[in-house]
Amino acid sequence: MFKILPIAVLSLTASLAHGAQLTALETRWLNAAAPVIGYAKSLQLPLDIVVQPQAGPNDVPLAMGYADGRCKLVLSMRGNPNAETILQDVPEGKRDVLIEAMAAHEMGHCWRIVQGSWHALPAGFTETGTEQADDPTLLELSKQQRQTRREEGFSDLVALAWTQRSHPAEYGHVYSWLRTVRDAQPHSHGSHDTRAWLKLAAGGNAFGADGSPFEQVAALWRTGLLQDE
Repeated sequence: MFKILPIAVLSLTASLAHGAQLTALETRWLNAAAPVIGYAKSLQLPLDIVVQPQAGPNDVPLAMGYADGRCKLVLSMRGNPNAETILQDVPEGKRDVLIEAMAAHEMGHCWRIVQGSWHALPAGFTETGTEQADDPTLLELSKQQRQTRREEGFSDLVALAWTQRSHPAEYGHVYSWLRTVRDAQPHSHGSHDTRAWLKLAAGGNAFGADGSPFEQVAALWRTGLLQDE
């Protein structure tokens, strides 16, 4: 998930400097995400970590924001019931690898926007066909939905490519969980309906072997774009 950041966020460094303590849940998620965060920083992605002092009504536990030229990995755990329930059906020992995959998904968003590719189709791709509606607002919402779906598809593939290179034995576990999450969301080409891409990545051997996870998913993402019509 990607969002424009609200002002009311605490940077991790600032909150600790002022004596604020991370909760046990925040600490667990940050520890699980640490390999992804370290990798992103090794690529010199402009990344900060922020902790919401109070989650909003529609906040997910982990999201990527962008402000002032920097990516913001946002934890919205406090007062967020979804932070406790999103993994409630997952055995305790299987949760950290899913959190790590979620962090990789969010890092996919960061990479796209830093590259200047946010909402952009790759070279050689153009949208075809026309939509009609009496209300132009509906046409704009439909466009935004398509753009969001493409970005979510890219980042779902990044999460899986990261898992394949870091935890290949857990690939099936992560893939099955991600499919379950997406199957539970609205279909009919909803903004998070990434099934066109997930069905291409049922096995970890679907990804390229060279480059970063962002580069490894490029060919598969393009194939999914052709099928997401």
